[in-house]
Amino acid sequence: MQYAAPRAGLPARRSIAHWLGAAMERGARITVRFVGAAEGRRLNRDFRGRDYPTNVLTFVYRAARGGALEGDIVLCAPVIAREARAHGLARRARYAHLAVHGALHLQGYAHTRGRDAARMEACEGAILARLGFGDPYGRHAG
Repeated sequence: MQYAAPRAGLPARRSIAHWLGAAMERGARITVRFVGAAEGRRLNRDFRGRDYPTNVLTFVYRAARGGALEGDIVLCAPVIAREARAHGLARRARYAHLAVHGALHLQGYAHTRGRDAARMEACEGAILARLGFGDPYGRHAG
């Protein structure tokens, strides 16, 4: 865990580890870094060509077949707080969703095409339900 943003309102290390563990299909070494808007914007611009801070970025360093994964998950605290408020969500639920989302990206999940997005969203929903959170996309069963 790395803190480049104020720790107030951030989830505990234990919570992050629990959420990532629920999402991982195999062993991994993951660094989670909490950043402010300036660093989030710089990383998004430099690595994705998008000049604004985004909620989560995933960087895969090693994805050996059958071996442990290595990567970073960057969570932009002010963006996540703003999104939680805008959607009427508990900040903890938003962090859980984005930690799971980042862990799935680390494992090769993507959401750029329709079928891939549907698969990733279904997986996120199932993992978050097991963790006691609601559907992050606002769908309701029944």
